[in-house]
Amino acid sequence: MLPWSYDLAGQLHQETIDSELLRDNPLGDPHVRPLWVYTPPGYESGSGRYPSIYVIQGYSGHLGMWANRTPFRQPFVETADEVFARDEAPGCIVVYVDAWTAYGGSQFVDSLGTGRYHSYLCDEVVPFVDARFRTLNSPASRAISGKSSGGFGAMITPMLRPDLFGALATHAGDNLYEHSYLPEFAKAARALREYDHDVQKWWADFQGRTAFTKEHDMSLVMVLGCSAAFSPADDGTPLLPFDPRSAELIPALWEKWLAWDPVRMLSVDGYADAMRSQRAIWIDGGTRDEWFLDLGAEAFRAGLSRIGVPDDRVHFELFPGGHGGIDYRYPLALAWLAQRLER
Repeated sequence: MLPWSYDLAGQLHQETIDSELLRDNPLGDPHVRPLWVYTPPGYESGSGRYPSIYVIQGYSGHLGMWANRTPFRQPFVETADEVFARDEAPGCIVVYVDAWTAYGGSQFVDSLGTGRYHSYLCDEVVPFVDARFRTLNSPASRAISGKSSGGFGAMITPMLRPDLFGALATHAGDNLYEHSYLPEFAKAARALREYDHDVQKWWADFQGRTAFTKEHDMSLVMVLGCSAAFSPADDGTPLLPFDPRSAELIPALWEKWLAWDPVRMLSVDGYADAMRSQRAIWIDGGTRDEWFLDLGAEAFRAGLSRIGVPDDRVHFELFPGGHGGIDYRYPLALAWLAQRLER
């Protein structure tokens, strides 16, 4: 395998979107965002319209990381290109969306703590792409895919907007919060002893030094960012859903988090109807996922069966391994979705 990039069979368009919805967001993050739009082989020379697949990133991820090259592996932009260049699936437009925040992620929800990232995705990015590229503008021809926090976003976005998205792929997506998040709360409370049990003191320290040089930095930044997304105060201040000294849950705030658990959301009538309308749902996890998201994947799959989603619309698979190094699964799901989107 070559250790450097090669010419794509399709074409990657590096666009910029000026978001009105992100302007003056609570964290002062840029409202002008990069947006990558991949068009498959044959697009430039033809006039036909194509289904689209939106790709969203995991926590602490940003758009440029889709081009990261690791030893003996190609980045997703290239493996996605190979899916279409090798005729493993019919061509699709692939849209790589940036939803970075100062906390490292937005969870793709609208929040007083971070900004209107769900609306940005649905009401600005999708129309932007549809206006500039030859997409098929219907939910049956539009999918969303992501890993970890992006997998969470890929689960909840079609629940909230089935009028836009009719298929999804979730790779180790955040859910079953009692197993995935609760252990992080205990780690965070222990780490905050060094900061007088004050997450804002840790945040000030984190911003003033090299990031991720202390053992629990990742747990704390994730807890802080998710608190900003799921349980902000009216002024946008992130409120931890647990006592920072003992890690004892604060029920009123924890319930706000649980309301965003995709497994629990399946029990809500409107969201259940939205999932029943999906034409294709890919779910995967690693058997040794550090956040127990393999168990979350099992629970989400069981929930889909419980609400009556037909088995032939769902692909469920557990792969050996943990939460990282799973990029080889992305083109598998991409091909599977591309074969099932309406043309």
